[in-house]
Amino acid sequence: MESSKYAFELGFFAGLHKRMPRDLKVAAILAQLYTESGQVDEGLKMDRKLVRLNPNDATAHYNLGCSLALKGRKSDAMRAIRSAVSLGYKDYHWMRNDPDLEHLQDYKPFRELLQELEVG
Repeated sequence: MESSKYAFELGFFAGLHKRMPRDLKVAAILAQLYTESGQVDEGLKMDRKLVRLNPNDATAHYNLGCSLALKGRKSDAMRAIRSAVSLGYKDYHWMRNDPDLEHLQDYKPFRELLQELEVG
């Protein structure tokens, strides 16, 4: 998607983030906007920050895994997704269908994880 569609929101939340760099909600919204607008590198930076700020948040780890998958970093993505699952992430149906994880669908460790989750 083109980032100009997100220009206002990105500017607004980037400004908020500068004033409130430790606000988890602002950082999460900004991470999502970056990724949706095609600025995956910036989204990845924000996802990493969210994991640092809130290391026990399963969703933060899951979103980090998604960003890493979008960058083609399959093994790193799997580490983050496994962390998310170990922290309690439970939406396996979404995980199987998440477009951000499309590149992992044929990746053996990802298929094995999905199979473990279905059985377990």
